[in-house]
Amino acid sequence: MPDDILEPFRALLGEGGVLTAPDMLARYTLDHRALMQGETPAVLRPRAVEEVQGLVRLARRHGFGLVPQGGNTGYVGGATPEPGRRQLVVSLERMARIRAIDPLNFTLACDAGAVLADAQAAAAAHDLLLPLSLGSEGSCRLGGNLGTNAGGLQVLRYGMTRDLVLGLEVVLPDASLFTDMRSLRKNNIGIDPKQLFIGAEGTLGIITGVVLKLWPAQSFRATAWLQLAEGAPLPEISALVRRESADLATTFELISASSLGLVAEMRGTPIGLRTGPGGAVLLELQASSARIPLDDVLMGTLERLMEQGWVEDAILAQSEAQRREMWTIRETIPEGEKHAGGSFKHDIAVPVSRLTDFLGQAGRLLAERMPDVRLSFYGHVGDGNIHYNLVVPKGEDRLAFSRAVEAGIAHDLYALAIGLGGSFSAEYGIGRFKRDLLARYTDPARRALMATLKRGIDPDGVMNAGAMLEDGAA
Repeated sequence: MPDDILEPFRALLGEGGVLTAPDMLARYTLDHRALMQGETPAVLRPRAVEEVQGLVRLARRHGFGLVPQGGNTGYVGGATPEPGRRQLVVSLERMARIRAIDPLNFTLACDAGAVLADAQAAAAAHDLLLPLSLGSEGSCRLGGNLGTNAGGLQVLRYGMTRDLVLGLEVVLPDASLFTDMRSLRKNNIGIDPKQLFIGAEGTLGIITGVVLKLWPAQSFRATAWLQLAEGAPLPEISALVRRESADLATTFELISASSLGLVAEMRGTPIGLRTGPGGAVLLELQASSARIPLDDVLMGTLERLMEQGWVEDAILAQSEAQRREMWTIRETIPEGEKHAGGSFKHDIAVPVSRLTDFLGQAGRLLAERMPDVRLSFYGHVGDGNIHYNLVVPKGEDRLAFSRAVEAGIAHDLYALAIGLGGSFSAEYGIGRFKRDLLARYTDPARRALMATLKRGIDPDGVMNAGAMLEDGAA
């Protein structure tokens, strides 16, 4: 591409605003899981909303598409520019301000390029909690969290990203600015346009700002590692935990023996925790007041679980270090899979009441179709989300294995989940890797409505073309 085509962008964005050197582009064009090598002539790095509006005008004038990108930590290729599409990456990493915090209104306003951990810290400085919590929170950015409607570890109590949003600011494909950055919890003035952009993966506009709900800091915790008995019914356990704890449970994480084994292999040393025949659950209760006897509540809950014969043993964290170790084990399962050679990731959701049904039927299906494959399943089962991952066999090519699974048993697992009232994408989104699944498993009326919205808001296909919807989808 002639270099002078990018000169208007350089004039607009200033020093460091346009990256073109191949070594600089590399980290923006390879997706997080190294499944797709993208292509772009340049990465644009605006510093303000006005610059985002300006670069959209320039892109339209010169026939470029735009791919918004946060921390590039997504799992489905939604922020990766496709080869041949003449797309520029728009990174919001220089738009990372904490705009305002209102401790009495329990709200936080941020640029969309703010790193999630920085937003959490800004809330914590005022003794408040931003409950969105992900394994990638040290590098993912709020715009990406909003674009994918990220889930994470505390959905059980606080909901998905969508449930945390009060206000939004978006640069639209015609370079106009939609701004609704009010911090109101009640604002019933008709259709709520901001909801269109949450989970849209940058296909309808570039999110530049957000107002988020906060909660009182949850300074008091009680954490336990539960060893489940054979056949322990997860739906009943989850329901009992919620009732007995007065719904103070923030996390209810299932960890299978195979997933724990991957962490142990990666470490090369024994782990001081183990699963029961039914796996393990990492359970945590949190409160903002010392007047709530969390340890007593947790102990009473565990007693009920053991009386039912569902839990064989439990270890209660006696210190912050012990609690952190429990969480480190849970959070390093993906690294354990990677260390073992990688995995094909099924991000499945079913109603909590159907968890046991899914795990039983999926296990039988896998034993019949791929009896030698190593399974790693874990996840946020308190909200019905199971990461049902197949580890690449030793000596096999990761990409070839992924293609084989994708063309074969993955469809059976997705069909099983959907048949139980579930979904093939719980929290990762659609991106470029799951476009065919959206077309295959989603109701035609839903797809048609999505395509109508895309055409109505972005008729020229400027915003993240190829993500979520196939070209010309209807």
